[in-house]
Amino acid sequence: MTLNNWPKHIQKYLFLLKDGFLELPYLSNSPQTMLDSLVKLPVTHHKTLQQYIYLNNAFCKGVMRYREMEDGFWLLATDISIKENIIAKAVYDENQLRDYYFLSFSVFEYKYPFKNSNDITLLSTCWTFYKPGTEVATYFYKGTTGTFFNLAISKEWADKNISSKNFPQKKAVEDFFNTKKGFYTWLDIAPKAHGLAKKISKILETESEDSFNTVDLKKQCMKLIAAFFDNSFEDNRILDNVSLNNLDYYNVAKAEKMILHHLHLPFLGIESIAKDVNTSPTKLKSDFKTVFGFSMLQYHKEKNMLLAMQLIQNSDIPIQDIATATGYESASKFTATFKERFGKLPSAFRNN
Repeated sequence: MTLNNWPKHIQKYLFLLKDGFLELPYLSNSPQTMLDSLVKLPVTHHKTLQQYIYLNNAFCKGVMRYREMEDGFWLLATDISIKENIIAKAVYDENQLRDYYFLSFSVFEYKYPFKNSNDITLLSTCWTFYKPGTEVATYFYKGTTGTFFNLAISKEWADKNISSKNFPQKKAVEDFFNTKKGFYTWLDIAPKAHGLAKKISKILETESEDSFNTVDLKKQCMKLIAAFFDNSFEDNRILDNVSLNNLDYYNVAKAEKMILHHLHLPFLGIESIAKDVNTSPTKLKSDFKTVFGFSMLQYHKEKNMLLAMQLIQNSDIPIQDIATATGYESASKFTATFKERFGKLPSAFRNN
């Protein structure tokens, strides 16, 4: 795979339907290579002076604003609406260096259909970090809209800037920035990130093509990086620094997709998910925890609790019905689990 034969590749794979998802491939060696590959897609429009890429087709609509704040440090901020199920796939040009890390903070909205009620708009927030050469697969469901901020960091820039900061467990952060593959996901671990993301969006929205506010933008992006590393040691994944192969990461992404698609049911079971993913339960169990910091069952429970919290806060749906919608057989079991997770009964979070 190279950028030169990229047009032939996308002619074959762009929006190829597989397992109910349409493929959207892009090259991920570096921010510039990523932009070059996206510009070559027949469904995008590039506004060079404004530094953004726009797309609006039958599958998705969005805009990516990109800024090289300094050599080796980029921001790629994307607002997108998903019209059909899409899987975004990071692949690599075999003839180019792979020396960029990507740290992403994303906030997505999606419509949650509820029986005998209007659809409820809910949020899904997460961080992802992937290292050079890691082929990341991300599933997006039809009807979701959101924003994600990709901070692209070269190895050289990280050595000069990340290592000089006083992050918690600085040595572990330094060790984390190495050449091994790696893909990791955290849920909403940094409360300050939401405010920083809004500031970044405001800077980008108010810029003009002849006046880019690079200084303030870099300042807010550095704060976003700090917010991540200040809160990312809740588990040992950075300390352990485990590297899987690309097929393992793809299998984990597929397993997560299955879990999220069945939150309204009791947990599917590791054996059932592993069979569908076509790998062993033991291996999938281990790989999933490496990526997400949760076992598959824990991840299912955590996502269900976060879903339940939003349903309680943003609707007047009876708690009994919320318990059923999140896969619990009884309201009492749901209430006990909810109180264990959040420290209070569900009724305490209901807006009056």
